[in-house]
Amino acid sequence: MNAATLSALAEPNRVNIVELLRDMGALTLGEIAERLGLRLPQSSKHLRVLTEAGLVDVEAVANRRIFKIRKERFAELDKWSQSFLEAKEEQFSRLDALLSKVQEEQNEPK
Repeated sequence: MNAATLSALAEPNRVNIVELLRDMGALTLGEIAERLGLRLPQSSKHLRVLTEAGLVDVEAVANRRIFKIRKERFAELDKWSQSFLEAKEEQFSRLDALLSKVQEEQNEPK
């Protein structure tokens, strides 16, 4: 996981492109632009950023370019974000243990 990945996904149109490719599968530049209501140059620029970040693959078929998601990059992103969830779970477990200890101390006869 690197900063280029997060930077590429920081732009809403790029997120929309990624979601479209996730839902629809491989699409051409024209199909992406049409479905998202973007101009071709704008779509091309966003797809270039996503491709350079390794989030999207492009395949040349005759005079068309077909774009598709690189699932392994999103698996890396998922693993990275999961590490934050695991850290929070560990913190909650320690807090739960501390609260249990405090509660036991308060319930002890004096």
